[in-house]
Amino acid sequence: MSDLAVARPSEIAQLLGGAAQMDVPLTESQAAKLLDYLDLLQKWNKAYNLTAVRDRSAMLKQHLLDSLSIVPYLPPGDLLDVGSGGGLPGIPLAILQPERSITLIDTVGKKVAFLKQAALTLGLKNLHAVSDRIESWVPPAEHAAGFALISARAYATLSTLVGQTRRLVAKNGGWFAMKGVFPEGEMAELPPDIVVKAVIPLQVPDLGAERHLVLLVPAEAAAAA
Repeated sequence: MSDLAVARPSEIAQLLGGAAQMDVPLTESQAAKLLDYLDLLQKWNKAYNLTAVRDRSAMLKQHLLDSLSIVPYLPPGDLLDVGSGGGLPGIPLAILQPERSITLIDTVGKKVAFLKQAALTLGLKNLHAVSDRIESWVPPAEHAAGFALISARAYATLSTLVGQTRRLVAKNGGWFAMKGVFPEGEMAELPPDIVVKAVIPLQVPDLGAERHLVLLVPAEAAAAA
């Protein structure tokens, strides 16, 4: 029996336990599919450099559980994940929320090739991967009115994210930016017509590092709420 086969039951238990601590509904079959994704990420990472984290145990915490930590705070609606890289948090979200349409965009073609292969291998029909610059990308007709949610993890500053994607946010939509330490300096640099709706501390089990989710909305959307 391979080391991976031995590890999977304990890894599934770790995912289920971690998700429960974060109030994230997760089934055993979803946990298994998350590990299938982790297998793919490890395999492709050897050639494509998708992530600097290479230890499997660290990847489970820093990538899978970290991505799941934002699930309780996401409202319904189509999601655009900017600078997706190896598919975080987009692929874990697509696994947990098959009813949500999720679009991943990245400028690096080989990373997008991985995202498309992962979607095919994992049977994620709600996941779409795009290779383009976010500044010039023209969304398909079904998203002409924008996305309800725009997410980003380890991507640029808040002001850069907003500047690059403002035309892509729906009328009542907003940004969900995953950050490490409390981004006080970045928030101070936001345009005056962007409102910080909330900054939520995220408690990722066994991670031992600060995590925050920053929720931003256009001022007109905040005034209408």
